[in-house]
Amino acid sequence: MTAEPVTTQQPAAPAEVPPTVRASLSPSRAADFKTCPLLYRFRSIDRLPERPTVEQARGTLVHAVLERLFDLPAGGRTPDAAGDLVAPQWDRLVTEQPELAGLFAEGDEPALAEFLRSAAALLEGYFAVEDPRRLEPAERESLISAVVDDELLIRGYLDRLDVAPDGALRVVDYKTGGAPREAFEARALFQLKFYALVLWRTRGVVPRVLRLLYLKDAEVCDYAPDADELLRFERTVVALWRAIEQATAQRDFRPRPSRLCDWCSHQARCPSFGGTPPPFPVPEPADPLRDARSRPAPPGADE
Repeated sequence: MTAEPVTTQQPAAPAEVPPTVRASLSPSRAADFKTCPLLYRFRSIDRLPERPTVEQARGTLVHAVLERLFDLPAGGRTPDAAGDLVAPQWDRLVTEQPELAGLFAEGDEPALAEFLRSAAALLEGYFAVEDPRRLEPAERESLISAVVDDELLIRGYLDRLDVAPDGALRVVDYKTGGAPREAFEARALFQLKFYALVLWRTRGVVPRVLRLLYLKDAEVCDYAPDADELLRFERTVVALWRAIEQATAQRDFRPRPSRLCDWCSHQARCPSFGGTPPPFPVPEPADPLRDARSRPAPPGADE
């Protein structure tokens, strides 16, 4: 699938939001609540800091390189060109997010060099499954949003949107972690269905393909949704939001232990691991557009 050579970076918030809207939700935060209500509370209500991991930083870096790759003329989108972007993009990310510099001890150049090499290796996986010289994405790292149930604004950032000459849409998401394991695959598809719902509600088109590119293993996972499925998914999202509102009103966010606990940054505060959550925060003035973060988790953070 090719696309018209148009790149659209949408504004950080919709220009106009209906006055009936009283909350917003991103796919990352919705998936948090679905996975573990207490994790949602820690991230969205307590806003506890999470130190980035090397794996998350690598994912963010690879996403940044792939976004910039499409700034090059089609013929210049080669593996060597992508490799040349790795170090400059890392420098940019460290400037914008100084906490990333703390991932490596000062002066530990070998560790940093190995990190950059590992990112370049993931880019080799990308070129094994796609030829970017044949693509002109319509949108990259683009914020999309829609109102559902009259009161809920759903929004998120697409890694990439391809638009075919006949108007067909393909949503593409880059994954730098290992190829499909059940728990992660379900979360990834939840995120892509979220985007598909927004596109359907705002553009009247059901995406033809939801594509996951697993760069580490050079694998592609395609999924084709339909309108009936997205309608059911919309009901699921609205139900999640109502459950979040109820849990917030009751201050009742319970842990839901699973295999994903191994990657959680908050075990020390989780009752499932003998910890105690902090006191519930004093409510802030209502902000209908407030989500856990003004932008969902950085690319790669959910890998």
